[in-house]
Amino acid sequence: MNAPIIDPLQGDFPEVIEEYLEHGVIKCVAFNHRGSLLAAGCADGGCVIFDFETRGIAKELRENDCAAAITSVSWSKYGHRLLVSAADKSLTLWDVSTGEKIARTTLQQTPLHARLNPGLSSPSLCLACPLSSAPMIVDFEIGCTTLLPVSVPEMPDVLAPQQRSKCAESGPPFSPAAACFNKCGDLVYVGNAKGEILIVDYKSVRVLALVPVTGGSAVKNIVFSRNGQYLLTNSHDRTIRIYENLLPGKNVLSSLEELGKNVDGLDGVEKMKTVGSKCLTLFREFQDLVTKMHWKAPCFSGDGEWVVGGSACKGEHKIYIWDRAGHLVKILEGPKEALIDLAWHPVHPVIVSVSLTGLVYIWAKDYTENWSAFAPDFKELEENEEYVEREDEFDLIPETGKVKVSSVNEDEEVDIETVEKDAFSDSDMSVEELRYLPAEPIPDTNEEEQDELKLIEARISASPASEEAGQNGHVADHTSSPLGEEMGETRGKRKRKPSEKAMELQAEKAKSSKASGRTVREKSRASGDQEIDGSVNGVDDDDDDAYF
Repeated sequence: MNAPIIDPLQGDFPEVIEEYLEHGVIKCVAFNHRGSLLAAGCADGGCVIFDFETRGIAKELRENDCAAAITSVSWSKYGHRLLVSAADKSLTLWDVSTGEKIARTTLQQTPLHARLNPGLSSPSLCLACPLSSAPMIVDFEIGCTTLLPVSVPEMPDVLAPQQRSKCAESGPPFSPAAACFNKCGDLVYVGNAKGEILIVDYKSVRVLALVPVTGGSAVKNIVFSRNGQYLLTNSHDRTIRIYENLLPGKNVLSSLEELGKNVDGLDGVEKMKTVGSKCLTLFREFQDLVTKMHWKAPCFSGDGEWVVGGSACKGEHKIYIWDRAGHLVKILEGPKEALIDLAWHPVHPVIVSVSLTGLVYIWAKDYTENWSAFAPDFKELEENEEYVEREDEFDLIPETGKVKVSSVNEDEEVDIETVEKDAFSDSDMSVEELRYLPAEPIPDTNEEEQDELKLIEARISASPASEEAGQNGHVADHTSSPLGEEMGETRGKRKRKPSEKAMELQAEKAKSSKASGRTVREKSRASGDQEIDGSVNGVDDDDDDAYF
């Protein structure tokens, strides 16, 4: 779509369902960094990757030991790795380009969400949020897990692999906590059941700051915008809140330590709240004041200008879109199917939503084309207007044309080598990014074998004896006889020695032809016997009638 012919007054958000994707029963989706690939986790334990440009399946990843539903999928920063969490308590790390499994581990609880560290090019470190346990850092290389604190008094030490079982047995069960990495992957933001946001240094397992959420309701979802400037939380009080991130993009840990040193006269929780007020500040709140509905899978648009949330009501497939100012700009109504997951395309105004039936709906913008943009001097009229002729309109060289002077500097050199950076991309150009998966063509069969099979079929169909046998219901294999070989030599330009595969095919055809010939003979004999019996019975009946 050409940008000049698009109406600039239209909002840059999707409006209608363009099409849908189907592959089994899909449970969750996630775009890669560029939005060229879409990963989808299925209910049968498989993970399929769609090429979003062609909407075709590019690769399918499947673990033989996993038959449980996939709960989440997460891409690495440059798209070379994919993390898959399943309902059988497993975490699997895949190499996307080769389709090979890099590592696999099993937790004590079912991971509802799992995210790879966005600050590493080839991450083996992930953040998992189990069903009834504290969030944990999982290191695939070392094979250990580290529990993160979910409240200020709790300061657990780094746990060894054999201590993982303690996370579910030490203390009463509690609602699952939400957690996510910041943009650089230095810190973890944890939302707990007390309505608090903890800023945690996962390397030293220390809570550096605390931000209380208005209302004190439990936090269900927490996610950063693509540029890292805003943080979104979804709470049990049916409100989506947007916080502005006041920390710098780099050297976040040193900035937090300086903030803590500058706070004097306070200690403990009050000091953490003071530091937290300098890290996050409440920006906007979104809620439906009429229905008071819960929200599912809220997130930002690719450029961070829009906020989207799905309705959690049963039997409704509604998507609400707000701008950052807090105004509700659009409600997308889909089919009468519950919504379980959604994702906004990183670059384009496209939303993909997953229904309860396992279909992935693609919402796109309904563009209104402005064809007058092709002719800049053309003016669209709402009604007829009287045209006033210019004095020089029919002159050979009009005066208006003489005055025009080109504003283009023809002597200026044009740079055709420098590649401009994408406005929505924060990738390092020195690192090769996986944007598309190469096609995997199916290998063709050997040409010589195909030629041999064609010659055999031609000999069978071209022989006169086979035509007569076909008319009489008999099929004979003349290729195996000397007559068939002589006919093949006269008809073919050259004779080839058939391979073992061709000989086997000839034998199978000969068996099938003999079997079909036998069945035809038996049918003809049976029909002849019935006719004879019928004629005899008919004569006897006539004689009996004449006698009586």
